[in-house]
Amino acid sequence: MLVVDVEPREGFQIWVRFDDGTSGTVELDELAGRGVFKVWADRRVFESVRITDAGAVEWPGDVDLCADALYLRLTGKQPEDLFPTLRTVRSDT
Repeated sequence: MLVVDVEPREGFQIWVRFDDGTSGTVELDELAGRGVFKVWADRRVFESVRITDAGAVEWPGDVDLCADALYLRLTGKQPEDLFPTLRTVRSDT
């Protein structure tokens, strides 16, 4: 899953579009002001969002969010939905 388009929106929201065509707004309020996300206190930093060569979303100051995490937030899917092998139960008995 890769982000192919991103735009900052009102508050701490970003609009994203993924390589599978899924798109929508992701709310990031709960991250703002915490840890590395303190840099968003400067609105210009938040609005400087861009896509990395690896298809993640990043801001100045080495702040980034992986595409998979954003996709899960947007769609409400679980990690097992994206990565079916996580469902595999291993038995060594």
